[in-house]
Amino acid sequence: MIVGTVPESGLKKVLDRIWKFKLLYLLLLPAFLWVFIFDYLPVFGISVAFMDYNFIRGISGSEWAGLKYFHALFESDMFWTAFKNTLIINLYKMISGFICPILLALALNEIRIKWFKKTLQTAVYLPRFVSWVVYGGIITLLLSPETGIVNKLIELLGGSPAYLLADHHYFRTILVVTDAMKEMGWAAIIYIAAIAGLNPEVNEAAVVDGATRFQRIIYMTLPGISGTIVVMFILRVGFIMSAGLDQVINLYNPMVLQVGDNLDTYIYRVGVEQFNISVAAAADVIKGIIGLAMVVTANHFAKRINDSGIF
Repeated sequence: MIVGTVPESGLKKVLDRIWKFKLLYLLLLPAFLWVFIFDYLPVFGISVAFMDYNFIRGISGSEWAGLKYFHALFESDMFWTAFKNTLIINLYKMISGFICPILLALALNEIRIKWFKKTLQTAVYLPRFVSWVVYGGIITLLLSPETGIVNKLIELLGGSPAYLLADHHYFRTILVVTDAMKEMGWAAIIYIAAIAGLNPEVNEAAVVDGATRFQRIIYMTLPGISGTIVVMFILRVGFIMSAGLDQVINLYNPMVLQVGDNLDTYIYRVGVEQFNISVAAAADVIKGIIGLAMVVTANHFAKRINDSGIF
């Protein structure tokens, strides 16, 4: 007897397995519901990008507009400016946000004084749990032209204080550096866990053979966690079109709009401030399509290079 496409015996095995591990599946249920409600259900909102959305009538009562708003986006100079800034900022962030956690994990792994290692780990993790509203305020104070410690150091070195957050030459650099400072401690956790899972006997044998710490890192540790590095890189590529709404909206100002405006802030400004929901939805659809294409492409090349991927 066939139930759907699963034989009765196969279905029984699946049900038996679910029952056997019912507590584990129960623990998984809240995460599953979270992803379903906040990631999958909103996908139906994509249809807004293809209609003249009316807030009162809703999705079912609004009229279809085809590709009207996509054409409007492609003809908008502000959209292309935000698109370009998103790519530039995220390429920098991808490099720093990918390399810094690996270097941090390797450095923490080499610390032999346990209390110092734990204290340092806690210190680098903490910024991850501070909201960008608070963190952005701290950055603004540090970079203040009058009282900021950064400008005080510039003056001590013989330079002139400057309002760095309003200077388009430095704004992108500030975004990349502050993002790396805030997130690299949290991102390093996965690499630290991967390093902890390596066979310690191999490392001990290398020490006996006279390998230096640097040689053990290059020829043992990094190859040992290469699979984790590839997976994290693929996941990172998926966010190449998300330059960070929280960070930018708390740091940018009209003086740096030309270099700091990205697709996230553009969507927020058009959708929330101007209430042009259809245009904002169309821009978000473009973001999603490019992000998906980048993940599939990165995964394909990763599997061809060293047979590591996420699917």
